[in-house]
Amino acid sequence: MFADRRVWAAGALVVTGVLLACSNAHGQADRWYPSRWGADDQRGAANRLTPAKVLEAKNMITKGVVYQLGHVYEPGMPMYGTRHFSLRIPQAFKMPGKNEAIYHDEIISGELGQIGTQFDGLGHLGIGELFYNGNKRSEFAQAEGLTKLGIENVGAIVTRGVLIDVAKFKGVDQLPMRYEITPADLKGALQREGVQIRSGDMVLIHTGWSSLWMKDNTKFGDSEPGIGLAAGQMLVDAEVVVVGADTWGVEVMPNPDSSLSAPVHQLFLAKNGIYLHENLITADLARDNVYEFMYSFAPLRLKGATGSPGNPVAIR
Repeated sequence: MFADRRVWAAGALVVTGVLLACSNAHGQADRWYPSRWGADDQRGAANRLTPAKVLEAKNMITKGVVYQLGHVYEPGMPMYGTRHFSLRIPQAFKMPGKNEAIYHDEIISGELGQIGTQFDGLGHLGIGELFYNGNKRSEFAQAEGLTKLGIENVGAIVTRGVLIDVAKFKGVDQLPMRYEITPADLKGALQREGVQIRSGDMVLIHTGWSSLWMKDNTKFGDSEPGIGLAAGQMLVDAEVVVVGADTWGVEVMPNPDSSLSAPVHQLFLAKNGIYLHENLITADLARDNVYEFMYSFAPLRLKGATGSPGNPVAIR
């Protein structure tokens, strides 16, 4: 009887050990912080932007053609939710002197970092209370701005850019609403273009969706084609720095899984420190079959902001 108990106890110990090992392994797999760049890092994938990567980007310039990727900021442009934008010119101001110098200023009201062409910083979106590198929202999100992960930490970005023209690969001018871009789509488009993604790249996805910009803002904002989680993981594995698109969210919206909201944002921003660049103009690059270029963007150094407006450029 005692021998049976010893056998049972030994067996229970083995089973318990296996369960604990599995639990620990699962926990490690799910744990996405601290960052590979250290527990105090606030730059995420921007750490991949080495001098060698900048010099590689320089080699993409072969024709001296500059493409503006940013939309004009103006009243009536598509905006998410209750976001708004207005610009006013107050009265003219006359300066002293007989030469009659006179000048204008402008007053801007509304969102800055999350309207129009927008660059999402690492403090923009998290998972529950946790953001990039395990930072707790309650400890860094203040009414006056973010005390960590503010857009001012990113720095200027100059790197090799790759356009993935999924619309052309699928044989359409515009992908259907709610179309989920898969790894097969990305791989097929890259193969057609004869281009490969390298570590430290910026990836720009052309869907044709921005043809609706300021023409059918309702349709533009109701939903969008975009990458799903599987395609997002492919780009994570490729070690990119920025993922952009001609859509307002880069990822498929709404997600095919109705229980999920913006899971690719979470995968990129929170878990891997990869930035998102939304509402970009990709049609000109797609028209000219430009699949490799130098991408340049310097986020405004808005201390404590979640994102930045601006006009990124692609140079070929």
